[in-house]
Amino acid sequence: MLNKNHPLQSKSEVILRNIVVTAMIIYFIVFLIIPIGTAFVGSFHEWNPLSGTFRLLGLDNYRKIFTDNLFWKSLSNTIVFSFVVIIFRVGFGLAIALAIYSKMIKHKSFFRMLYYMPVVTPMVAVAYVWKFMYHPQIGTMNQIFGLNVNWLMNSKMALPAIMLMTIWKDFGYAVVMFMAGLYSLPKDAMEAADVDGASPWQKFRYITIPLLKPMILFVVITSIIAYIQAYVQVLILTEGGPGTSTFLSSYIIFDEAFVKYNFGFASAMSFIMFVVTAVLTWLSFRVTRSKG
Repeated sequence: MLNKNHPLQSKSEVILRNIVVTAMIIYFIVFLIIPIGTAFVGSFHEWNPLSGTFRLLGLDNYRKIFTDNLFWKSLSNTIVFSFVVIIFRVGFGLAIALAIYSKMIKHKSFFRMLYYMPVVTPMVAVAYVWKFMYHPQIGTMNQIFGLNVNWLMNSKMALPAIMLMTIWKDFGYAVVMFMAGLYSLPKDAMEAADVDGASPWQKFRYITIPLLKPMILFVVITSIIAYIQAYVQVLILTEGGPGTSTFLSSYIIFDEAFVKYNFGFASAMSFIMFVVTAVLTWLSFRVTRSKG
């Protein structure tokens, strides 16, 4: 694995590095390659670990997915959910990062920590707090705004309520990432713009945004991957209801695998969602490059 004759490497160092590399290879084989391979093979079977069923079905699981109305409903919900949350995550994150970065704001470290705290808070804890806030009788959302809305049992309001909670929890990540990008911008470009008499909007549009484009792309791509896999907030807040109004694709996978124990169907859907994620990621790269 490594050149044992390298003059700067001691024998113990070579042994230690070989052990670490070997351990990493074993880890990826055991916890990544084998599970993915097993799930891929299982996607072509009727697979129920509880009953010991593992019967070959061929492409029946995949055919069933594409003819399942709930799958298309959940896919449309996932696209809407991801699009809205990403737009607000990037928009709020960039706006707050610019505000903190400006010379008018003091105690910048405090505000970075404040906005990042929800990100490191477990989703389960956040979801339970927001479930209490959405309570129709004693919830703070209705009391603060003087409303009488059953947020999580209204088919038109349930998904937006989940989006609002997710935006609140996650936009701090974008704030920190964009602040890192802002601090890495070349100061000479801004100084040259000031000398040329550029307005703040012109500097933002023609200097800040183009230079931050790689960071914006990174936040968008990581958000797409994260939100296509989102299911914890749905599980805790609505369990997919009312009806199927808040079913997301990952929640169906969870429901099929760990509630119905239909591992074959869940595995097939997982690989389809992998393809969807890859396509959306590719499109994000294409759109960003075409505007560059």
